[in-house]
Amino acid sequence: MVQASAPPLTLDAFLQLPETQPASEYINHQTIQKPVLQGEHSLIQVALCKTIDQVAESQRIAKAFSELRCVFGDAAIVPDVSVFRWGRIPRAPSGRIANRFEVHPDWAIEILSPDQAQTRPLEKLLHCVEHGTELGWLIDPEAESILTLSAESQIKLFRGSQVLPALTGLNLTLSADDVFNWLHLPN
Repeated sequence: MVQASAPPLTLDAFLQLPETQPASEYINHQTIQKPVLQGEHSLIQVALCKTIDQVAESQRIAKAFSELRCVFGDAAIVPDVSVFRWGRIPRAPSGRIANRFEVHPDWAIEILSPDQAQTRPLEKLLHCVEHGTELGWLIDPEAESILTLSAESQIKLFRGSQVLPALTGLNLTLSADDVFNWLHLPN
């Protein structure tokens, strides 16, 4: 007896599913649950949002969001950090921020968790860049390196004191050393 396989899940069907903790994502007709946050990952994620917002928010250049679902290009992804230029932040007719972001981030950042392969986070960043995201970062705390992807399809690896690229027009000067030094808490 031959059994027909179930048709792949659609984006609309995925969006009707109950939320999971940690969040589940939908890309290439597959549902994948994000790994549970751990110490290094969490600290880098929070510090990045604070650092980006310190430079960008007061001047209304951009805003960083943590674990925000973005639905675009037939995918629903939840980058660890999503940065949106101020004028692209979705808003309700009242002017309040929208709850659903059905647009790509301008800058998407993924942070590898221990024992997590690079393939899935890199797939998400490539999807972002292919759909209009200007910049992607893949942060690897274990290797103390940051892989960047740009809209021009350039991939570069940064370590040490090399200054990392940021969104155009954002005066943010960070190196890989700066990011990984956040992991050394004072006694």
